Amino acid sequence: MDTDPTWTGFDWQALKAELKAAAPSLGIDDIGIASADPFTELKERLLRHRELGRESGFEEPDIELRTNPALLFDRPASIIAIAVAYPSKLPDPPKSEPGARRGIFARASWGIDYHSALRDRLARLEKWLEERVPGMRAMSMVDTGALSDRAVAERAGLGWSAKNCSIISPKLGSWIYLGETITNLPLPPDTPLEDQCGTCNKCIDACPTGALVGPGQLDSNKCVSFLTQTKTMLSDTYMRKIGNRLYGCDTCQIVCPANKGKNWTHHPELQPDPELAKPLLLPLLTIGNREFKEKFGSASGAWRGKKPIQRNAIIALGNFREQSAVPALIDVLRTDPRPELRGTAAWSLGMIGGEEAAEALRIAYTTETNEETSAAIARAMTALSVESERSGELQ
Repeated sequence: MDTDPTWTGFDWQALKAELKAAAPSLGIDDIGIASADPFTELKERLLRHRELGRESGFEEPDIELRTNPALLFDRPASIIAIAVAYPSKLPDPPKSEPGARRGIFARASWGIDYHSALRDRLARLEKWLEERVPGMRAMSMVDTGALSDRAVAERAGLGWSAKNCSIISPKLGSWIYLGETITNLPLPPDTPLEDQCGTCNKCIDACPTGALVGPGQLDSNKCVSFLTQTKTMLSDTYMRKIGNRLYGCDTCQIVCPANKGKNWTHHPELQPDPELAKPLLLPLLTIGNREFKEKFGSASGAWRGKKPIQRNAIIALGNFREQSAVPALIDVLRTDPRPELRGTAAWSLGMIGGEEAAEALRIAYTTETNEETSAAIARAMTALSVESERSGELQ
């Protein structure tokens, strides 16, 4: 800890109480204090997670950095964890219907990008502390920082670590964004909460792909939220499971009893535009880079660019079996320069069926040069052939 002479006799408990009372004025819904000790139990879990091949690849690769605050910040004394609640219900959601099918973004991507929203709040928090404590040092991070936001929040008593790997706040549920500030201030730590999931396994049972392999254990490579952010072609099984999700997955939080009736609307910049949270699918197939950035660039779901969103829109049209989308999908199959999207369009056409789709697949198979895409076209043709035979048997 820094030995600043102006800190002699400083009432850190009073500062902590004052900080928590100031939370609403800073745009923060809850504040907790964690010690800056190494996260030894987390380190063991992360090492095991890596051994089992369950990492997504989006994480900070250095496990030491993820679990030892002292490697990120000189002489850390405490970590201030914050929670900001976001909405779970879409006001007046537009209908998804034949000829006008829609996809859906996960709730965490509604409103302005939460990274920006939380960085702004953490900056306010730092300024608040600087005004009261001469010599204060701080380092703030949100999501993309090395530390685990959830591990910090759990230690700081903001909520318990649930079976679905979310932090559940007793008063806010799991519809919360998390961030933290490492400081050189010796603020008294809060007490972690006891697990309140009990015998409930609704999240594990509801997981579309079985990615929740146990209480608090996630195989990231199977998680629909992760899959929607990848840029490769996906397996038939995973494409069916994605449904009409364009980014993320909320299933394990929707079914959670702790979230029942919780919907937070008091942060205007986090409120959704229904047309962006649940956009029409067909226009996404031809959206240009500039329009994509103008429309979706301020949302966290756009961080991987338009390619995953377009691929997922193609998947959704196939899952809807949207006949009116066949011409647009054929155009993707014939002209899109990205083999992953051509292959996905082939799958979607195979799901929708019909002679127009079948003929387009036959032609594409004779001209396709990418091996993976050719295989996808062949599988789609086989699926259509099998479906045609079944239809004949029914007649």
